[in-house]
Amino acid sequence: MDNEFDRGEMGGQPEGTGTAARMKQTVKEAASQASEKFSDLGRKTVDQIDATREPIASSLDRTASTLHEKGETAKAAHTTADKLQSTAEYIRQHDVQAMMGDIQELAKRYPGQCLAVAVGFGFFLGRLFRNSD
Repeated sequence: MDNEFDRGEMGGQPEGTGTAARMKQTVKEAASQASEKFSDLGRKTVDQIDATREPIASSLDRTASTLHEKGETAKAAHTTADKLQSTAEYIRQHDVQAMMGDIQELAKRYPGQCLAVAVGFGFFLGRLFRNSD
């Protein structure tokens, strides 16, 4: 029951195969373009974040220095200042990809705590954006 139309002997391809192939190729090309644009956007975002690392670290250092100088609530201020300085140093020494790797490791090691932090952070951002409108 095999005929020449099914085998594509009468003009090349069975009916509909050419259209399907063209559609498949069009979808592949669109997916490839979207993937390239998404990758470019990701690279640009990482570059922008990397560019802000040093100013953030410097700001943390200034805040830590101010807390060390005040000394009014000595122990709490010094502890906070030390944490800010170590955070500033970490930001200077690690790029965004290394930070993301560290966050992923923390999430694997402490999933419950990370989920709680994520919920809290989401709540904070929601309140922040709601209040800014």
